Amino acid sequence: MTEEFHRIRRLPPYVFAEVNSAKAKARAAAEDIVDLGMGNPDSPTPPHIVAKLIEAVADPRTHRYSASKGIPGLRKALAGYYDRRFNVKLDPETEVVATLGSKEGLANLAAAITSPGDTILVPNPSYPIHQFGFVLAGASVRSIPCTPDDDMLSALDRAVKHSVPKPTALIVNFPSNPTAMLADLYFYRQIVDFARKHEIFILSDLAYAEIYFGSNVPPSILEVPGAKDVAVEFTSMSKTYNMPGWRMGFAAGNPRLVSALTRVKSYLDYGAFAPIQIAAAAALNGPQDCVQEMRDLYRERRDVMVKGLASAGWQVPSPEGSMFLWAPIPDRFKHLGSVDFAKLLLAKAKVAVAPGIGFGEHGDGHVRIALVENSQRIRQAMRGIKNFLTADNAGPVDAPVETPDAA
Repeated sequence: MTEEFHRIRRLPPYVFAEVNSAKAKARAAAEDIVDLGMGNPDSPTPPHIVAKLIEAVADPRTHRYSASKGIPGLRKALAGYYDRRFNVKLDPETEVVATLGSKEGLANLAAAITSPGDTILVPNPSYPIHQFGFVLAGASVRSIPCTPDDDMLSALDRAVKHSVPKPTALIVNFPSNPTAMLADLYFYRQIVDFARKHEIFILSDLAYAEIYFGSNVPPSILEVPGAKDVAVEFTSMSKTYNMPGWRMGFAAGNPRLVSALTRVKSYLDYGAFAPIQIAAAAALNGPQDCVQEMRDLYRERRDVMVKGLASAGWQVPSPEGSMFLWAPIPDRFKHLGSVDFAKLLLAKAKVAVAPGIGFGEHGDGHVRIALVENSQRIRQAMRGIKNFLTADNAGPVDAPVETPDAA
């Protein structure tokens, strides 16, 4: 009985663990580490949302089991958000289900619609649950380019022609985690047309819909006429309202997919704590100034970070959306790969970042840097990175620095 369980065998080692272990040891040694690794919002949840939670939790009637699919008021609030933001009409009864964060929803829908051996199309690199939710459900994953352009469309066409069995679902995620890329409505129209023609479901992850910095406002795939025939979209309260620990998200769109997820969830959970759902409805229905403030905060941090990295000689694209920079590893460190380069940054610059390979093998030439510290701490991190990058310009680094027990 020493053999690994079947589903666990299909999960690779958690590549973030090496950096996390080194980070923990550095902090245990009283080193001041600026942690830009996890996309964990550091700002407080807006006071009016917290006040609604406190009000609701004071009512003992809210302490009983809740509704697995979400209380009616919350589902109506999500439908109202889609109407205002995207001009998309949703039926709260048949086209919306509340989830325990978008991650849970994605994983449980994968379990609901997947048979062993199914082929699923997933961008590489992309957020790990996009791939491994389906891997856990027994599917085979075929990687496609992560860019919302002709490369992805051509890969979709090849996948339909050459995959056995034919793909059953496609994942898209824009603004993207980790690459920060945005898609436009024209691209969504193309993939909806493709999916309808080939009878492929689309699962769109729109968790970063409200984090954008220019005139390119992220659309919803559900804005495309006919999208509800094939598509379901996942959204989250985590980033928009600084509510990551509240674990509140949604799936909306195709009634068949929403029904499948609702049915699976009815066997697995009783929904989020009712006061959390009540407060989430208040967030969606209430004043939205806090969303703009959050957007302005991330824009300021982005600008400080991009400027600081450029000053250090590290040219990193300035993202139009999301809360991340997708940073190509500097040329003289590329041979290290993203894990060893991240460990090197931690040891030498005292800055923690996420290795790109954690998002797929095609991410190994990058690290993801999250905008989750205030501008002062970001400037501190940029000074550390600059000191590290300019300390020795003699040539390429031959080996990563050793970090005790990092592996």
